[in-house]
Amino acid sequence: MQPFFAQFGLSPALASTVGLIVAIVLAILIAVLFHKVLFVSLRRIATRTGAPWDDILLDRMAGPLRWILIGLALSIVERVVEIAGWAHALWAQLAGFAGPALMGWLAIAIIHSFNDVANIRHDISVADNLSARRKRTRLSILTRIAVIGVTFLTICMMLLSIPGVRSVGITLMASAGLAGLAVGAAAQPALKNLIAGIQLAFTEPIRLDDVIVIDGEWGRIEEIRLTYVIVKIWDERRLIVPVAKLLEQSFQNWTRSNSQLLGSAMIPVDLAADVPRLREQLLRIVQVDPNWDGRVAGLQVTDIGIDTLELRALVSATDAGKAFNLRCAVREAMMAYIVRDMPEALPQGRPVRVQPAI
Repeated sequence: MQPFFAQFGLSPALASTVGLIVAIVLAILIAVLFHKVLFVSLRRIATRTGAPWDDILLDRMAGPLRWILIGLALSIVERVVEIAGWAHALWAQLAGFAGPALMGWLAIAIIHSFNDVANIRHDISVADNLSARRKRTRLSILTRIAVIGVTFLTICMMLLSIPGVRSVGITLMASAGLAGLAVGAAAQPALKNLIAGIQLAFTEPIRLDDVIVIDGEWGRIEEIRLTYVIVKIWDERRLIVPVAKLLEQSFQNWTRSNSQLLGSAMIPVDLAADVPRLREQLLRIVQVDPNWDGRVAGLQVTDIGIDTLELRALVSATDAGKAFNLRCAVREAMMAYIVRDMPEALPQGRPVRVQPAI
C-alpha cells in the first residue's frame, strides 16, 4: 500500500504508516462483517432444529469467535504488509498473549454452554427433583473445576510466550518443590476447602435446593462453590458455609432421599377434649389445603399433663416450604375450630386437690 499513498505526496515513512492503519481497519471490518454473516446463517440453522443447545452454544461463542476472527485478520495483515522490525517484535509479543487468552476464553465459553444446557435439561423446579438436583450439583462443581483448569493452562501458555520465562524454566522447575511446600503451608485452609469441594461433587452430602439445618439456621442450598456453600435462610439472609465444615460437622438434610417431608403441629387441649372429633376436623382441613400431598394426615395424643392433653397433628407435603406452610395453616385452623365450635376443649386449668394429712 505504500506506493498507493506515496502518489499523494506523502513521505515513504508516513505513507507506510497510513497504509498500515488502513489495512488494519479494513481487516477488522472484514472480520466483523464475516462474523456477523456467519452467525446470522448459523442462527437460522439453529432455529430449525428446535433444540436449545445450539442456540446456547452460539450465544456463548459469539463474543470469543468475534475477537478470534479479528486476531486472524490482523495476523494476515502482519504477514502481507511490510512493517518495521520493532513493530514486528511487538506484534509477536502481543500475539503470544492474545492467542492463548482468546482460545482459553472460547474453551471456557463452551464449558459454560454445556453447563447451561444441562441446567435446562435437569429442571429442579418440579416436585420430584432429586435426580435433577444431584446432576446439577455435580455438573456445577465439575464446571468450576474445568474453568479453573483452563484458566491455569491459559495463563501458563501466555507466560511461555515471554522469552525470559522460557529461559528460566529449568530453574523454576528445580525450585518448584520448595515453593510448593511453602505455598501449601500458607494456603492450607484454602487447599483444604478446595479438596473438600471436589470431594463434595462425588460424595453428595448436599445438593442444590436441598433443605438443611446448620448452626440452628433453616435454609436451602442456593449455590455450591468449590470452597464454600451459600445457604439461603428462610428470612432471605445468606449463610456462607465453608465446604470443609459440611464434611466435618453434623447438620440436618431434610431432602437427602427425596423432597417429601412430614410436618407436625402441637396443639394443647383439655383432658376432656373429644379427640376423635378433632381428628375428623383435621382431615377436613387438610383435604382443602393445596399444600397437602394426600399421603399422611393424623392426630395423636403425645403427652398428658396435669390438666391438658398434648396433641400432635402429623401432615405431609411435597417439599419443605409447603410443609412449613401446611403446619402453620393446620395449627391456625385447628385452634380456630376449637375456639368457635369446641370451647370445652380449651385448657380449663382445674384446681389441684390436696389429700388431707392423716
